[in-house]
Amino acid sequence: MEAGKYVIALVDDDRNILTSVFMMLEADGFSVQTYTDGESALQGLLSRPVDLAVLDIKMPRMDGIELLQRLRSRSQMPVIMLSSKDEEIDQLMGLRLGADDYITKPFSQRLLLERIRALLRRNDVNKAEVEGGAVASGMVVRGSLTLDDLRHQCRWNNEDIQLTVTEFLLAKALAMRPGLVKSRDQLIDAAYGENIYVDDRTIDSHIKRIRKKFRQVDSEFNKIETLYGIGYRYKED
Repeated sequence: MEAGKYVIALVDDDRNILTSVFMMLEADGFSVQTYTDGESALQGLLSRPVDLAVLDIKMPRMDGIELLQRLRSRSQMPVIMLSSKDEEIDQLMGLRLGADDYITKPFSQRLLLERIRALLRRNDVNKAEVEGGAVASGMVVRGSLTLDDLRHQCRWNNEDIQLTVTEFLLAKALAMRPGLVKSRDQLIDAAYGENIYVDDRTIDSHIKRIRKKFRQVDSEFNKIETLYGIGYRYKED
């Protein structure tokens, strides 16, 4: 991965965190935009899109949850949320609104860097890079569902479903093997990569959001089944 081709946005009212993370990312070769409040970040990110955003939850003028909600109405850019240990409700709310990942403060800068790199790699695999009329490959078709890797496109009954990177990878992992149960650990590996710890509830929140998005275009959507205590599966046609 060539860090120099990526632009990262950091949004946090704690200037110490902002400065130290900015220096770490620039030293690693990333270009970085910084914002100290949600309102300026929203204006900046809509006018100057980035490859990934790191958002603090508690901020003045517009908190990270509202900022995420407004961004998701316009963009599917990868987002990592920063939260304090006592903000579990906000963490879950962020995931339900479409955050791809979250990290709890205080955090290791090396951990944040690893999560950023992992999320960018996942995004690269799935975003549209069809050049010169290249024929799309990596298509998953299951009845009314179509998942197109190259275009990062999900369609249900010919209706577009806007999925984040994490949501797309989870949907793909389930749809690839219909009828077979995927444990939460297997879904974590599929969406986040191996050797990355993610709480089980993170997967549950992502699945709930995926279902909600499908039901917005089909109120009877029921293809993703929960097997309590085991995991999830995509129903066979």
